[in-house]
Amino acid sequence: MRIGVAKEIKSDEYRVALTPAGARELIRRGHEVLVERGSGEGSAFPDAAYEAEGARIVSVEDVWGDVELLLKVKEPVPAEYGRLRDGLVLFTYLHIAADEDLTRALIESGITAVAYETVETANHALPLLAPMSEIAGRLAAQAGAYFLEKPLGGRGLLLGGVPGVAPGKVVVIGGGMVGYNSAVIALGLGANVAIIERSIDRMRHLEEVLGSRVTLLMSSSLQIEESVADADVVIGAVLIPGALAPKLVTRAMVAGMKDGSVVADVAIDQGGCFETSRPTTHSEPVYVVDGVTHYCVTNMPGAVPITATKALTNATLPYVEAIADHGLAEAVARDPALARGVNVLDGKITYRAVAEAHGLEYAPLEDVLPLSPV
Repeated sequence: MRIGVAKEIKSDEYRVALTPAGARELIRRGHEVLVERGSGEGSAFPDAAYEAEGARIVSVEDVWGDVELLLKVKEPVPAEYGRLRDGLVLFTYLHIAADEDLTRALIESGITAVAYETVETANHALPLLAPMSEIAGRLAAQAGAYFLEKPLGGRGLLLGGVPGVAPGKVVVIGGGMVGYNSAVIALGLGANVAIIERSIDRMRHLEEVLGSRVTLLMSSSLQIEESVADADVVIGAVLIPGALAPKLVTRAMVAGMKDGSVVADVAIDQGGCFETSRPTTHSEPVYVVDGVTHYCVTNMPGAVPITATKALTNATLPYVEAIADHGLAEAVARDPALARGVNVLDGKITYRAVAEAHGLEYAPLEDVLPLSPV
């Protein structure tokens, strides 16, 4: 198969969808890899590193126009909508439940769009979202600590405190991959940490791995309201795979927070879980609502592209190899987890949560594509 690697043009996005090591593995399997010029530079992978492994460096027109499978990191931006085409399989993070314009562009183009974030195993693990969730969770805690500093508009509080002075309070809403990693870093900084979670089984697991260092609380609107009011940093770590994030923190709750406190909304890709959230960039990462600093960067792992690119390729490469070796139809027939990643096919939405988010018609994948392995 002819596989393309596109350069990311989203603001402040430095990741690339494939490392030179990943390109080498695909080429060794008999596939052709075309890499858009300069794609890997932000991740410290120059063009020469790809060429050394047998990849071809090509123009943006060639990488979009001449390949069967296109690998990206982030969703296409409006400037790329015109490059979407029938016959192309796009494999990337999409988060289209929060973006109706992109959803319609994908439908109208006839492209096949496979989303990293909705590839889901039988035990509900999200193997391609997990590495970026780990990174984003850790960055969110760092950002919370950073933006508490007074020169940056924060309360002027050292999150870890010092002997004789109490540490700051961090509340993490959601105890999944993002929430766990946020808590790990916040605890490492010395903060007082609480995780609000709705699954008792998940809380039991968190207690096993984190012990008594963290307070575990059952999620309810009253518990969230009380916890948020007392927090110095609140991290939104809520995920419903492929769907819009629920608005668990209302404008009134934000207004009740301490002046100079910080919220970091990792769910912003899916619309955010704070009513006051709106997307920001690494260039302009924060804004203030009711005296509360909001950090809502939509591509948090893009700030650490060397780490993030390697982690992403580690996770995605087996799925890329499956699509390249067998073709998409056979690959999804063989692997139900990959089948759940198909969001748009033949002008139809094949992921229910996306269709429901936009009030559009849903077409089950098995009705659009035969799922019986050959």
